[in-house]
Amino acid sequence: MSAIRLLSFHKPYGVLSQFTPEGRWRGLRDFIDVPDVYVAGRLDADSEGLLLLTNHGPLQARISDPRHKMEKTYWVQVEGEPDDAALAALRAGVQLNDGPTLPARAQRMAQPAHLWERTPPVRFRASIPTSWLQLSIREGRNRQVRRMTAAVGHPTLRLIRASIGPYTLGDLALGAWRDMQPDGPAA
Repeated sequence: MSAIRLLSFHKPYGVLSQFTPEGRWRGLRDFIDVPDVYVAGRLDADSEGLLLLTNHGPLQARISDPRHKMEKTYWVQVEGEPDDAALAALRAGVQLNDGPTLPARAQRMAQPAHLWERTPPVRFRASIPTSWLQLSIREGRNRQVRRMTAAVGHPTLRLIRASIGPYTLGDLALGAWRDMQPDGPAA
């Protein structure tokens, strides 16, 4: 049996969570030339940040299956400046068209340190301020974070996944990947 591999990848905007490109979106094969690794959890093409890949099925399931409730933390640039009521709603769980979300950990944050330029840049509107939230969830519904912030009146402009459970983006350069030590009993 081959050794267990776990890769962390700093996914840029415009890259799919699959190796094959589609339409205007690039695929992982433009960045990662490692055979027999598969994505453990998806990240939309218009989102950025940490994506994990592995060659080990049980580890992939532990990372990506919502039943394991591995927390995912996002840095979210939103329109406007969420007040305490908006944060309280996120913390309590918000009603979406597919049902209520689980409570989230939500707090205001400063713009992330060493924030890289996004291509294309986030739209700028002088009349509408933007701010940053740190939002941690234990679910993985389609476009959940974007729908949650919209539900409390603050549409998402930029979404960066900073961590998945014990795995963090850290100082990994945009578009780069590195081997990581698998953590936990499934490895």
